[in-house]
Amino acid sequence: SPERGKGEIRTGRGFSYTGRNGTLVAIVCEVEVNRTTGRVWTKKFTVAHDCGQNINPEGLRIVIEGNVLQATSRTLFEEVQFDADRVKSVDWATYPILDIADAPQAIEIELVNRPEIAPSGGGEPSTRTVPAAIANAIFDATGVRLRKVPLTPQRMKEALARA
Repeated sequence: SPERGKGEIRTGRGFSYTGRNGTLVAIVCEVEVNRTTGRVWTKKFTVAHDCGQNINPEGLRIVIEGNVLQATSRTLFEEVQFDADRVKSVDWATYPILDIADAPQAIEIELVNRPEIAPSGGGEPSTRTVPAAIANAIFDATGVRLRKVPLTPQRMKEALARA
């Protein structure tokens, strides 16, 4: 992006598209990357979701929003830590998850309702689309590709230092 700027905070947008069992999902993610701290904030998601007939649109929106939040947490924070003898991630202090301070400012959802097509599932398809959208937005913001999740501040800083 020519607009990623030259300051400490870089912004970018990333796109991802997936299909799962007949459901199609496209996501645009907007991020801010702090080049000093390595923090990635997923500022906004725009989700287009086509699962055929929408039987309960409001319930479907809630499920998609929850999937986006859970997948964002997995992509940016969640990682089970091990040492040579045991699992070290045994509680919420040692297994980080998305905090309210890191939650997106907005999740906009556009449902495609096709009543002529049987419902194909709204539960998980959006979850698989989020990581690539975030990674592509980071690349747009910084010119750096991160390929190992979680996309932690430490990994972000290391990748920026190598760039």
